[in-house]
Amino acid sequence: MSKARIRIDPTHDGWPSHRMGGLVLLLIGAVLTDLITDRFSCGSDARLLMTKGLFTLLAIVGAFWIYLFLRSRSRVIRRLSTGLGQVQAEAERWRSESQTLASGLAVAIDEQFNRWELSSAEREVALLLIKGLSTRDVAELRQTKEPTVRQQAQSVYRKAALGGRADLAAFFLEDLLAPRESPRP
Repeated sequence: MSKARIRIDPTHDGWPSHRMGGLVLLLIGAVLTDLITDRFSCGSDARLLMTKGLFTLLAIVGAFWIYLFLRSRSRVIRRLSTGLGQVQAEAERWRSESQTLASGLAVAIDEQFNRWELSSAEREVALLLIKGLSTRDVAELRQTKEPTVRQQAQSVYRKAALGGRADLAAFFLEDLLAPRESPRP
């Protein structure tokens, strides 16, 4: 049985965080280079230099904010990945344990069907009814008519000396779903 693995993209938009940070640093470098070259050129006035300096400062603050944001998102993603790994391991453990139990239940059901002397069609109908399918669903699945399924179900109930579908399901599931007895003090 194959397990589905979830791949998590750290920035949720397809851009790795180091590329985004590098792009911001490149833009800051371009603005700083422009600011420095304007400072040494003879035609620059103070207002232009202050405006460019303010934009450079805003770009640096923005880059620092992006860095902090990406760092916090990275921590959250690592924590979620760890939790996801634990849940996947628990689900796999449950699947393997329940598969062993389910195969034992399938053998027990088959043995009981033998005791009731059910035909192969009756076995199939009985199993699908135990799983909770309606007679219409069983008919569609088996590609037969619903009255035929009803007739086969009645035959199962008669051979098993059961009152109907609820009794059939209860016959197999009642002991499985009973609460555990608590130890007495």
